[in-house]
Amino acid sequence: MATLLVVHHSPTRSMEALLQACLAGAHDDEIDGVEVVVKDALEASADDVLAADGYVLGTTANFGYMSGALKHFFDSTFLAVGGALGDDGQGAGASGPKKPFGLYVHGRYDTTGAVRSVHGIVQALGWEQSFGDVEVLGDVDADAEGRVRDLGATLAALLS
Repeated sequence: MATLLVVHHSPTRSMEALLQACLAGAHDDEIDGVEVVVKDALEASADDVLAADGYVLGTTANFGYMSGALKHFFDSTFLAVGGALGDDGQGAGASGPKKPFGLYVHGRYDTTGAVRSVHGIVQALGWEQSFGDVEVLGDVDADAEGRVRDLGATLAALLS
């Protein structure tokens, strides 16, 4: 059975609503053969990453960057899961199979820096973006929840 790992930082009602939408999509009745593992970013481990076949990342946008919790996740797992650094210390494309990932980000005013920072790290892990970034500004509404639900469903369906 394939495994979809959902790593999230959901400290607010808005982020919790987006997480629940993602999980609703990933658990769609028409998708079979996929185990969905949900981990808070502060609790996810390298073993979780290595055991997964695909990933959904959820984060707030804080001061132009991803949440500290998601940054901690990357800091604590990067090298153990095959992340690669170039001679200059910057992320370099990892070798090995490309695993699909998707990203949702919520911010009050801007999500650009958060998205850029996640992509910079994920590129060095060799993961392959398999659904467009879902960027949500301001209040979370039904449209935002629907887009994140589609993200979760698509990533799960790719693994089924």
